[in-house]
Amino acid sequence: MHDVRMKGFATRVDVEEVDRFLAARAQPLPAEERALAECVGGVLAEDVSAQVDVPGFDRSAMDGYAVRGEDTFGASAYEPISLEILGEALPGRSFPGRVERGRAVRIMTGGPVPEGADAVVMAEVCEERDGRVWISEAVAPHKNVGAVGEDIRAGTRVLAAGRRLRPQDAGLLASIGVAWPRCVRRPRVRLVITGDELLPPGSRPDGPRIVDSNSVVLRALVERDGGEVLPYEILPDRPERIRAALADDAADVTVVSGGSSVGLEDHAPRLLAELGSLDFHGISMRPSSPAGLGRIGDRWVFLLPGNPVSCLCAYEFFAGPTLRALGGRPRAWPHRTVRLPLARKISSAVGRTDYVRVAIERDRVVPIATSGASILSSTVRAAGAVIVPRELEGMPEGAEVEIRLYDDVPAGELR
Repeated sequence: MHDVRMKGFATRVDVEEVDRFLAARAQPLPAEERALAECVGGVLAEDVSAQVDVPGFDRSAMDGYAVRGEDTFGASAYEPISLEILGEALPGRSFPGRVERGRAVRIMTGGPVPEGADAVVMAEVCEERDGRVWISEAVAPHKNVGAVGEDIRAGTRVLAAGRRLRPQDAGLLASIGVAWPRCVRRPRVRLVITGDELLPPGSRPDGPRIVDSNSVVLRALVERDGGEVLPYEILPDRPERIRAALADDAADVTVVSGGSSVGLEDHAPRLLAELGSLDFHGISMRPSSPAGLGRIGDRWVFLLPGNPVSCLCAYEFFAGPTLRALGGRPRAWPHRTVRLPLARKISSAVGRTDYVRVAIERDRVVPIATSGASILSSTVRAAGAVIVPRELEGMPEGAEVEIRLYDDVPAGELR
């Protein structure tokens, strides 16, 4: 039985070892059909090839007149050519006849080009009167006509497996008649928020009790990473309640916030070891060193510290990449990065990975003064974070560092 309460960690594992362990084992979930209107953000589970040509007919690229191109040769403003108008073709409504020599059909953008016609003269160089159209500019065959398959040819692979669908991708799927694209299933995530001291979000702090902020942050991070958060509640520090939450198999991933360290009320590590496997507990990093993870059957369980910055840090290093991998996305951190020089040094220790909150002032990187893992406001003041790898003792003033930005605001505006 794994019980380190009030004993501390004998050893701590390196971040890189945990990352390798997760990368080797977290594989995409099975595919599911997703409604076209809800597929944006999903990851395709298989290649998509067009079964039809787009467009499936020759169509007009502008408003004007469908003609035989050779009938307009020689037309000019001084000597316009006159053609008889047979009728009209509108989007979704074809002209039923054939365009013979000396004839024309009035046509609107997107309308089917009639049989016999091979070009469209734009309305701006035409004048219509007495059932005829007078054309003052010649048009070559195929001019202003969108040909069959001009956009997409039947049999063409239009989207590859592993692609995260964008709005325009959904539009393309609609254009080729795909109603239910097969996407990697979104990971279902159970948040287990523990602590007798916690009040629900939206409350006001009261005496020794504090308001839970971790669930708010975690929910947003899970949704960012493509997960679906299942209903949850704040649990008291009672082993039987935490055990029941951990044993619930409705989720693909369980994320525990709080109760993961070595205090008297830190029950989650022992319970995880009893229900499944506690693969790691205690990691050589700052903050988040009490973090842990394991599995119950096929379900991943992440033990995140209750301190807000530690919770955020452990999620970004371990839970986030795993969720993205399960959902078919790249494991890499999703943050935009910039490289800028340090305004002052960052101190660290060899053998420990540090997550350092930083601000950007006058295009220089300024470490946030506080190092407290409970100071959530430090992440609000920060533009992002710098990761100091375990092989470095720190980073000197003036060194160029990579900042993982918390948002997409251009670096020049983060001052």
